[in-house]
Amino acid sequence: MFEKYQLEKPDNLPELFENSVKKFSDRPYLGTKNKQGEYEWISYREVGRRVDNLRGGLAGIGVKRGDAVGIICNNSVDWAVGHFATVGLGAFYVPMYEAELTHVWEYIIKDSGTKVLFVSKPEIYEKIKDFPSRIPTLEKIYLIQGEGKNTMSELERNGENKPVKAIYPKPEEVAVLIYTSGTTGNPKGVLLMHGNWTSNHHARMKVFTDLTTDDRTLSLLPWAHAFGLGELHTFTAVGASMGFMENVTTVVSDMAAVRPTFLLAVPRVFNKVYDTIITKVNEAGGIKKKLFDAGVEAGKEKRRLADKGTSSFMVDLKFNIIDKIVFQKIRDLFGGRLKGSLTGSAAMNPDISRFFHDIGIPLYDAYGLSETTPGITMNGPTKFRIGSVGPALDKIGVVIDKSVVEPGATDGEIICYGPNVMKGYHNKPEATKEIMTPDGGIRTGDRGRLDADGFLWITGRLKEQYKLENGKYVFPAALEEDICLNHYVQSALIFGAGREYNICMIVPDFVALESYAEKNKLPKDIKTLVARDDIRKMITTEIVDALKKKYGGYEIPKKFLFLAEPFTLENGMMTQTMKLKRRVITEKYTDQLEALYKN
Repeated sequence: MFEKYQLEKPDNLPELFENSVKKFSDRPYLGTKNKQGEYEWISYREVGRRVDNLRGGLAGIGVKRGDAVGIICNNSVDWAVGHFATVGLGAFYVPMYEAELTHVWEYIIKDSGTKVLFVSKPEIYEKIKDFPSRIPTLEKIYLIQGEGKNTMSELERNGENKPVKAIYPKPEEVAVLIYTSGTTGNPKGVLLMHGNWTSNHHARMKVFTDLTTDDRTLSLLPWAHAFGLGELHTFTAVGASMGFMENVTTVVSDMAAVRPTFLLAVPRVFNKVYDTIITKVNEAGGIKKKLFDAGVEAGKEKRRLADKGTSSFMVDLKFNIIDKIVFQKIRDLFGGRLKGSLTGSAAMNPDISRFFHDIGIPLYDAYGLSETTPGITMNGPTKFRIGSVGPALDKIGVVIDKSVVEPGATDGEIICYGPNVMKGYHNKPEATKEIMTPDGGIRTGDRGRLDADGFLWITGRLKEQYKLENGKYVFPAALEEDICLNHYVQSALIFGAGREYNICMIVPDFVALESYAEKNKLPKDIKTLVARDDIRKMITTEIVDALKKKYGGYEIPKKFLFLAEPFTLENGMMTQTMKLKRRVITEKYTDQLEALYKN
């Protein structure tokens, strides 16, 4: 399938990695926070040495071309070593999340035919140690922590004594089998080939031409997801460095220590930062708020003038003064060196995007799927349009199929063609046939439109859209994203297919609610707070007032259901990629929803 696209070299992951080890051997590569809170960096040469050793160790226990090697581990040096060692044997990597349900691990390991499995720590090993008795293909489990028998370290030591040269697989050979978390049913295994990954890397480099060895990122997105793994490949290829966040609660201090120049992130990261900033400014009031508001207005005016190809000395002077006093502190939250961020997985709110752009941290929205490895379109420094997800990447074609939507629509289903399109779903020929077009495209299931300049605008999700009783369409994801911008909202789910009006299920932001309760001398018990009519009225009034500025009256929820239990992975209501499992949630709260429609 790759012949017509004329793939650039390297067209396989082992060669991409080995080229970097040779060119950037002494440069810092991966950084891990130690017990003293400082980052320790390991060089390309050292990671390369470990990859060579582990590749030899895996070969010594019989791992060969076409075999599956699994790993249950968060982003780490060991994860990267396992990845490049595996693909260097022509085998394929099957990454799994640490924070996953045991039965999902078992399903993935069984479905993928995993032969060798790495697990990060003893607590996980205890949960899966009997898997080999139930999964015929699983021959060996190795613990990543520790130095003794049946550890990754032992396997590396064995391989050091019996080195094996890396294989450079063909572009059409499978490199990684990523399981989509899916909002219904068992996860689907996405077969992603070497040519998928390398072509998408080369395409990204045509957008971000200035990425160099001097760049550094803080790894926020899991490598078990295609968006995150693409970051590993590109930062490796350019000789840049990547630090690992300790956990989600330490991101601010980790940013200060790593001082990234570029980030891959989901919009939620910037939404929360923006929300925190606005809340603190409003609470401070007085001169601080006046300065902040004046700076925001100056930034907007600078942008408006720049769009017309002009500028103003006084506007620039006003902005620069306030910038040093106010906005530099915001940039310092990200380490002080951040020159931009690529955001994906969900739509970025245009107003928030404009705010960060104005203060010197441009957010470049991108779009793709696990099935497209992942990028389809991407904004970048020279071509971007806030609110869009950018033009198609190099060698990738986007077609809008209007035949699957209502007559007269200006948008349709997005179909992608290119060297980034997956081989198919593992062991699921019918599901593959359903998503693939006869001429090699992939139906994304998303609605969108292309403007005159080729920028793609996402307008909804086909499977999630529904009609109200009056026949009008509702796109719940867009509503939910805007509702979640409210300071007091953690999660939102819109419900109303075939009904007279929409109902919104709200999981409040418990930290924000507790802070509100403390200031207003209210009980801090979450269940009590969520049940209070005054708090519910305050939140719903803010939500409705905000939605009126953007949505038609039929779309805005007429009633709200407040929940004291969050949507989480543990309770089965959310996927690993933070998507809501709509069917699971609505089934659980059916009685409460029906009661609201009756009252």
